[in-house]
Amino acid sequence: MQTIKKQHYLPRFVAPVNEQGKDLYLLAGDLGGTKTNLALFRLTDGELDLVREDKYASRDYASFSEIIQHFISQGGQEPQRICIGVAGPVVKGKVELTNLARELSEDEIRQATGIRAVALINDLEATAYGLATLSPGQLTTLHRGAADNSGNMAIIAPGTGLGMAGLYWDGQYHHPFPTEGGHGDFAPRTELDIALLRYLQEKYEVASWERVISGPGIVTIFQFLRDVKGMEVPSALVAEMATGDDAAAISKAAMEGKVPICMKTMELFVRYLGRESCNLVLKMKSTGGLFLGGGIPPKIARLLETGEFYHHYMQGDRMAELLGSVPIHIVNNDKSALWGAAYYAGLLAD
Repeated sequence: MQTIKKQHYLPRFVAPVNEQGKDLYLLAGDLGGTKTNLALFRLTDGELDLVREDKYASRDYASFSEIIQHFISQGGQEPQRICIGVAGPVVKGKVELTNLARELSEDEIRQATGIRAVALINDLEATAYGLATLSPGQLTTLHRGAADNSGNMAIIAPGTGLGMAGLYWDGQYHHPFPTEGGHGDFAPRTELDIALLRYLQEKYEVASWERVISGPGIVTIFQFLRDVKGMEVPSALVAEMATGDDAAAISKAAMEGKVPICMKTMELFVRYLGRESCNLVLKMKSTGGLFLGGGIPPKIARLLETGEFYHHYMQGDRMAELLGSVPIHIVNNDKSALWGAAYYAGLLAD
């Protein structure tokens, strides 16, 4: 077996292999609640090359199979294998997309395309495989950790939802596996946290971490500070939020240091991300590293680099020594799940 050799702080995976001198074409997808990215890759001697890609609005199509068929119909080499990373738990080749209220199965894709080698994997599992394709320049290191670090790894990825995954270390290779940890219970510590918990319980059936560590979570924290704590919202911010992405407007204002309610919102968001990152590392015993993926961390890197994230991450009771040994990185490649799906497709049997 071949192994992709990377820097010590990146995982080691069994490499995809194709027949010597024969190119293999792979269709990879990253299916989310908001958008779907599809790409065709060529696998040559264990190396992936991007051939073409396209982006679709997930809700504009009646089924995901329609999106795949449209992509393939645009011409070029037809794929021989397909792997799609999806935002939801995959069970027996089927998934109900968590933030899209829609079902998808491997058999549906096989019937629509005629391609037999098809796999659905959780989008965070795909992101984990995507780490194999990263260069050191696509990571921002928040904490270097111990020089001789090794062992399991973990990923936490806030975006439209909150994804988490682990990478089990067998002593030679890492093996990604998905979780649904983002739906675990939100754990308040301070009086303010408890007030937020009560607010969440009035709005939702279950107050999960995803309700605060995600794009919609940023908006929920903001609304809590406005409606319960009475913080002022400037008219200019109201106008900006009315024309675009609320969470982006809030985080942008916070990074500019202009609007107190936005600064407090992101202060809480960073605190909660640090707290749940600590929980994830302890549960996975991920001494090999923690990766912050998803769409949000790269965009708020300045807020994560202030030391507040690390301060709250280190609040792990008597496990400070273990937590401090773990390297922590932001994944700056927003296509890592797409590349990871292609990597996984290269491991499939025809």
